[in-house]
Amino acid sequence: MLFRFLIGGIVVSAFSALGDVLKPKSFAGLFGAAPSVALATLALAVASEGISYAAVEARSMICGAVALAIYTYLVMFIMARYKGSALLVSAGLLSSWLLAAFGLWFVLLK
Repeated sequence: MLFRFLIGGIVVSAFSALGDVLKPKSFAGLFGAAPSVALATLALAVASEGISYAAVEARSMICGAVALAIYTYLVMFIMARYKGSALLVSAGLLSSWLLAAFGLWFVLLK
């Protein structure tokens, strides 16, 4: 447990420092959470379960990121074209993320 805490803290701190260096400052939040947690998770998976298990986790993370990109594009497109409510559009299109994530899982990972 201490090892997980240390690895996670170090990786989060490194990405946070990277975000502070980059311009614009809005990148700080981008580099502060998800990539650092993903890398810490993969490092722990390699250490505890082996490379093949971590490879499956990495592919799953990539599929999740692609599904999120599809969802983000659809929300952006609908918001720009139809000027809908952000809450309604983003909540209404959550099913598109779910469909993309499970579709990618079924095609690539199953």
